[in-house]
Amino acid sequence: MLNTIKGVCNLNEIHKKQKERVILVGCQLSKEEDNAFQYSLEELSSLTKTADGEVVLTITQKRERLHPATYIGKGKLEELVTLEEELEPDLIIFNGELAPSQNRNLSKVLKARIIDRTQLILDIFAQRARSKEGKLQVELAQLQYMLPRLGGKGIELSRLGGGIGTRGPGETKLESDRRHINRRIDDIKKQLETIVSHRERYRERRKRNQAFQISLVGYTNAGKSTIFNRLTEAGTFEENLLFATLDPTTRKIALPSGFHALLTDTVGFIQELPTALIAAFRSTLEEVTEADLILHVVDSSSPDHVNHEKTVMKLLKDLGVEGIPMLTVYNKKDMVLEAFTPSYQEEMVHISAIDKNDILTLRKKVEEFLMKEMSPFFIKVPAEEGKLIAMLKQEGIVERVTFHEEREHYAIEGFYFEGSKIASEIESRMKK
Repeated sequence: MLNTIKGVCNLNEIHKKQKERVILVGCQLSKEEDNAFQYSLEELSSLTKTADGEVVLTITQKRERLHPATYIGKGKLEELVTLEEELEPDLIIFNGELAPSQNRNLSKVLKARIIDRTQLILDIFAQRARSKEGKLQVELAQLQYMLPRLGGKGIELSRLGGGIGTRGPGETKLESDRRHINRRIDDIKKQLETIVSHRERYRERRKRNQAFQISLVGYTNAGKSTIFNRLTEAGTFEENLLFATLDPTTRKIALPSGFHALLTDTVGFIQELPTALIAAFRSTLEEVTEADLILHVVDSSSPDHVNHEKTVMKLLKDLGVEGIPMLTVYNKKDMVLEAFTPSYQEEMVHISAIDKNDILTLRKKVEEFLMKEMSPFFIKVPAEEGKLIAMLKQEGIVERVTFHEEREHYAIEGFYFEGSKIASEIESRMKK
């Protein structure tokens, strides 16, 4: 019996290690540039890898518009059927969002499971979500995507009778599924409202404590989590995969002067991010709207980095993030292409997140950025007030400390935020 159990366990491990074989299908419309289409397919391939799939073939077609019934044309579909028989894939992924009718029509002629780009992204999010909120957000997006797509083969195969007025069990099951999904959507929304209200309270507490907040944003796989870990030593998950981070993480960061701020890592953005996911993660990304400074991380080694930047800026605008100071961090300097030219010549820094000196450069750049937002001060502090000196270093930026032995006091120069906890103490001493 024990050997049988071991055999089953080993078999399960083998099955887990086996990757699903995938055929990718792309349709390039006449208005779409060749480079943009190629990058989109490469991204779909990376998404497939992230979802633990193995791409065995990519087929493409150029058309004036998508075929309303089958996404690709009749001749290309016949070619796909032949290739499916030859390669026996587990999955066929279309590089676009399939309408429910297109999915049904394709399912009639193809044996493998069919999903589209949106479903693939939803699947990755489902795999990667760790927190309760992340899991709920993904489930909500999946259910909202699934609801209009219920039906098809399920009804046709389970309908008992025919003719007007006949109500087969397939339709009954369909209505039951719809009611169940709608109830679950309502339940998830209520749970998320509670979680969002908790986060709002945390944000209010941080505002009362007047902590300076920095948010990391950027295209997926730009290296945000690596930078986050190097700046905070937080140890969050980092890997060369799309959507390695889903749940926002906030940690303290100490700048060279000793000033403490809060740094938040956020979910990566992507072109054609499913609308349901933008809506679902809006509350998570609200952390960005509360930031005092945004670090926009860009993968400088990507040939498509300009489009990545545009995608991020558009999504930030959609979220209502405007007027917040932004520092562009061009990452992966060690892998950069010769043709790379920064889109932003000012308020930028070019680094490699794995280089300690570059991370120190980034810390200094962030500190310089803060100093522009702060007011200068010069005060004298008696030698016995060591606690105040420590507070000045944590809540302000101390540039110079001079000890006057004969008067037993420190002359301190630096910068502080007006309205901060220590501001009144600094301002009262400056008047003396």
